[in-house]
Amino acid sequence: MAAEAKIKPIVISAKNLYKIFNVGGSDAVTALQNVNLEIRAGEFISLIGPSGCGKSTLLRLIADLTKPTQGELNINGKDPHQARLDRDYGMVFQAATLYDWRTVTKNVQLPLEIMGYPRTVRQHRAQEMLDLVELGKFANHYPWQLSGGMQQRVAIARALAFEPSLLLMDEPFGALDEFTRERMNMELLRIWEKTGITVIFVTHSIPEAIFLSSRVVVMSPRPGRITQIVENNVEYPRMFETRETPRFFEKVTEVRELLRDAHLEA
Repeated sequence: MAAEAKIKPIVISAKNLYKIFNVGGSDAVTALQNVNLEIRAGEFISLIGPSGCGKSTLLRLIADLTKPTQGELNINGKDPHQARLDRDYGMVFQAATLYDWRTVTKNVQLPLEIMGYPRTVRQHRAQEMLDLVELGKFANHYPWQLSGGMQQRVAIARALAFEPSLLLMDEPFGALDEFTRERMNMELLRIWEKTGITVIFVTHSIPEAIFLSSRVVVMSPRPGRITQIVENNVEYPRMFETRETPRFFEKVTEVRELLRDAHLEA
């Protein structure tokens, strides 16, 4: 009998998590309500829901960019603040946020400079990450010389430069055209499969969530709640043709109907 697959450890745990902005004020807003979620090492998790449902807020709580109002949140067994100090995660936003006056290599090296890595280590690691995102030949270019998709690949390389265990992505491909976005999806899957990193990905796109994710977390309109977690059995490897398969359409329809039901129940 084949050995049973080893269960991977939980790297993110949220229990009864609430986020209320302007607590006690007449304009108080409950962004997240009673969120419970466990994410294991190596998963690719997409958060999906209508605008304003708290997807990005949940990501920002994980990243320690804002504090929960109530509940427990642990990252690698630590509170989010300690996880941030320990640089357990890299983050990629919708805009690449690169510095135009620094070369591509220097942009990727930036977090390593801040962390005090020796110059030779910075150079080697930056080149390694640029090769990973297939931009090694553009090391000495400047961001303004690159396309939007290439800039986002530089941002991913920078986020991975210090070898975090988590990659947090807040609609990183939302501003790209459809063809570039699909190619970036392919690139991201390749990077995920090669590195084994845990990814938490915010998106408004149902097809994108199904194409990328091992599980899809469906959220309700505000106040944001997790209404369903969908196990994604679309087969790997996922290619451009995957989007045309019956199983892919079935999973897209499943998530679309769950989002519709959550909206009707809100």
